[in-house]
Amino acid sequence: MGLGVAVMVAAALSLYRPSHRPAEGEVIFRARCAVCHATDTRTMQGPGLGGVIGRAAATAPGFTYSRALRDSHLTWSPAVLEQFLAAPTVLVPGTTMPIAVEDHRDRRALIAYLSTLSAGESHAVSPNASPHSDEGPFTSWRGDAPGRRHRIDIADLPAPFASPSVRNGPSIVDPPAGARPAVPAGFKVAAFMTGLENPRLLRVSPSGDVFVAETSPGRLRVLRAEDGAASPERVEVYADGLDHPFGIAFFPPGSDPQWLYVANVNSVIRFPYHNGDLRAAGPAQTILTRLTESTAGHTTRDIAFSPDGRTMFLSIGSGSNVAEGTPRRTPDENAAWDRAHGTGASWGAETNRADVLAFDPEGRDGRTFATGLRNCVGMATRGAGELWCSTNERDGLGDNLVPDYVTRVAAQAFFGWPWYYLGDHEDPRHAGERPDLAGHVTVPDVLLQPHLAPLQMVFYDGATFPPEYRGNAFVACHGSWNRAARTGPKVVRVGMQSADDGGGARGDYEDFMTGFVVDDDHVWGRPVGVAVARDGALLVSDDGHGAIWRVAWAAR
Repeated sequence: MGLGVAVMVAAALSLYRPSHRPAEGEVIFRARCAVCHATDTRTMQGPGLGGVIGRAAATAPGFTYSRALRDSHLTWSPAVLEQFLAAPTVLVPGTTMPIAVEDHRDRRALIAYLSTLSAGESHAVSPNASPHSDEGPFTSWRGDAPGRRHRIDIADLPAPFASPSVRNGPSIVDPPAGARPAVPAGFKVAAFMTGLENPRLLRVSPSGDVFVAETSPGRLRVLRAEDGAASPERVEVYADGLDHPFGIAFFPPGSDPQWLYVANVNSVIRFPYHNGDLRAAGPAQTILTRLTESTAGHTTRDIAFSPDGRTMFLSIGSGSNVAEGTPRRTPDENAAWDRAHGTGASWGAETNRADVLAFDPEGRDGRTFATGLRNCVGMATRGAGELWCSTNERDGLGDNLVPDYVTRVAAQAFFGWPWYYLGDHEDPRHAGERPDLAGHVTVPDVLLQPHLAPLQMVFYDGATFPPEYRGNAFVACHGSWNRAARTGPKVVRVGMQSADDGGGARGDYEDFMTGFVVDDDHVWGRPVGVAVARDGALLVSDDGHGAIWRVAWAAR
């Protein structure tokens, strides 16, 4: 860095050393930041923070930054970080980092810790990390191909720490010339729209309009296209100024909704809606003003209604990896908390997190529907009212733990987080803390590759795909950032049994859309959202490429 910047940084750092205790800042970082950020330069869910002090904003390698941060022209001095952490969206409207550190003492301790991190340190992939292998249940991107089936069973699970836990985030690069995803024979895929900013969840209205949550800039777009069209004929901003919107739902269910619900980071709002609206017909009404006391960690919130319209489901991910630092309670305290909040419900900063909550459509009668789902990013209803979740499991136990999953979610089910995983497998980081929960953990229906990061899911109800696809689930998978042998990104299909066989998931899954990986270190696309268009095509949002892909059945 230049001499002037070096002098400024050195002077500013004097405000944060040693009185503001880097060791305390490290504790804060591990509890609130490490779920998204590495301490070196590798990309995770967010950019690496190694060497952040003195670095120009939006310049860390391998991360796709928001336009707002790229245009901010900031340099991360301690003073600027102090302002940013106090109110990120005030200093940089439209930033993808919406989580404030409200206590000034915590901010200063955190900045003191960040000042100790060096850009030269790299702990990305251990030399002892497991080699690439596409034999057996645990595979890498090299074995992905449309039509390939995968199955992971409980008996396949390794012991905790059988391999190192690594940071191996991909660098996102421009698509190679002529690149497009690979899909099964008989299908064709093409870009439906490009140039979007951080496109995430998709929903299709009863009238066929496609709604896209552009989460980072805080807006919803609506795309209108004739059935079978290669691209939209109209693209409008339905609403903006939102707080990192993700979940979208139309209410009441059916052909004539009157409201469009949106799940922000820490609220649920709704707009008056009628089929065909391209802009919000009136101001937003706030249905839930505050979802949780803490907003760190996972920020996606999905929203879905039961088919009868009586219940509004809301998924809220955890604020941490495994509830590190949660104070212990006595057995009597645990039992009382469980009676009030649900079996295995977490507390403290994780209260009402790693849960699916339920309300009536007006946001009343709030209750815990299911617990212990670390991050149910995508929800979908099936049949008469089954609720399903695509869930990101925990990190830090090695390459092949813990498998992510897709599962039915019954009322009052407990899926184990943070104390157990996949049945009675106790997380060693919480050994002996909750023996009362053994035997009460629901095993998910379909185990996915660990760290595959399943996001939105949808059940195919279109009429144009071959019959064997109907009723199956499609799941958009963002791909791993913490597995030595990268898995994904891709879209997978989860097959369902016939009613005669019980109607549940078969237990395996199949690659449907692949081809986003350039090599071990680089990807050019990352699926997030998936929806069924009115004409039966499958739409897939891609936040790495800023695009929506359209997959149609072409073998006629």
